[in-house]
Amino acid sequence: MRIAVAEVAQETDSFTPLTADLSDFEALGLYFGEEIIERMQGVGPIGGLFQVASQQSEPIQWLPLVRAWGGAGGTITAETLAFLTERLITGLKAALPVDAVYLALHGAAAATYEDDVEGHVLSAVRAVVGENIPIAVCFDHHANITQRMVKCADLLIGHETQPHDPIATGRKTARVMFDILQGKVRPTVAWRKIPMITPQDHFLTSQGPMQEWFDLAREMERRPGVVDVSPYPMQPWLDVAEGGWAVVVHTNDNQALAERLADEMAAKAWSLREQFWVSARVAVHEAVRQAVAADKGLIILSDTGDSVYGGAPGDSTIILRELLRQNVPCIALVPVVDAAAVEAAIAADLGAQITLDVGGHADNVFSQPVSVTGKVVALSLGVIIDLPERGACEIGRAALLEAGQLRIVLLSQRTFAINHPVLYTHLGLEIADANMVVVKTASNFQFFSRWRSGLIRVDSAGMTQSDLTAFQWKRIPRPMYPLDKIHDWQPSR
Repeated sequence: MRIAVAEVAQETDSFTPLTADLSDFEALGLYFGEEIIERMQGVGPIGGLFQVASQQSEPIQWLPLVRAWGGAGGTITAETLAFLTERLITGLKAALPVDAVYLALHGAAAATYEDDVEGHVLSAVRAVVGENIPIAVCFDHHANITQRMVKCADLLIGHETQPHDPIATGRKTARVMFDILQGKVRPTVAWRKIPMITPQDHFLTSQGPMQEWFDLAREMERRPGVVDVSPYPMQPWLDVAEGGWAVVVHTNDNQALAERLADEMAAKAWSLREQFWVSARVAVHEAVRQAVAADKGLIILSDTGDSVYGGAPGDSTIILRELLRQNVPCIALVPVVDAAAVEAAIAADLGAQITLDVGGHADNVFSQPVSVTGKVVALSLGVIIDLPERGACEIGRAALLEAGQLRIVLLSQRTFAINHPVLYTHLGLEIADANMVVVKTASNFQFFSRWRSGLIRVDSAGMTQSDLTAFQWKRIPRPMYPLDKIHDWQPSR
């Protein structure tokens, strides 16, 4: 079997001032050709593909094209999209003939002049391979499913959990792809758009209404003839022309069954819509007070408004300012993206006592720079660390500033490591010594689970805030719940 493999993945926040260019992909992993096979073993969806492939009896000839992972950020520049598309398509043409194409995409990427990056990529791939070659796609379940995606792909399989398990999604997609190639499955697809957006507060699939919706999908998959049921609660900061929640159902040559289940899943999501807006967020001042008063252990302060994993800049000072104001008496770990502050700390050198205006540069709408006086106690001049199941992660230049009980890590760039213990341990800190840690995410707390004794979702403003009604929506379809009143909505094809 000749299988072409590629990954082009980025999650776009339409409300951030950032833009995403090739450097964003280079920092998180931009590989071509055989380097993909070398680097992606056990990493991400492609790693899951390789695991399933190792169990196949028929020899496989890999045709690796491009692996470009850009994390989450602003709108992708037109030049970057053109470059990645050209490398993908040129490589695919050179690889022909192929028996299948396996693509790892995100599903919520937008570029300058192109709302639907994944639809654009899939259209280009389909034009090369023709109508009869299977195209299997694994998506983040925060994808925004569009007409072009469904038209151009045979499989559109999303994550089953939040926090995500990209390797597991890769395995699931690969198993179905091989079943198609071996004639065991003839996929039929039905899908529904659901006119709703919801905040991030209930994105975890282990509890609340999201668990109820995702559990229904897993139950459906146990029914005869059902191949996959993928719910897609679109990430909530994507302002595009086909935005909104969706569900995609795959059955084995049974269109009527697929349509019924798609209707049932869409109706279920709609019935839960109000529950997704129930908030347990805590005001900033109260969140800090509760963290200080907590018993022993690590309290996670989730900076919901500045989620780097959702596309925010990572330089919000809202929580930092309050930690300073309350003069917290216990050790708090705080990350801030501020390249100028990093360079100032490096110039001052180890042991120096300095005063800096920190943060609030990219996000100068919801926060402003805050003056911090502290001691430079550690410096990192740029390291690349391999994270389990995530691959190479470039941390970049960083400085550790000690200001009272605050341990502020200044970062020169946004990095996946911003919400990972390695950010602190590589600078000589022990996580167990801290009483609280600020994480720039609203749902990926798993990396600190070893020390975690509590979690507080901070109601912080910012580019990824939960109050979606505060944004100026320009392109999303209307009416859209809860931006508009919608009466008696029913699923329809």
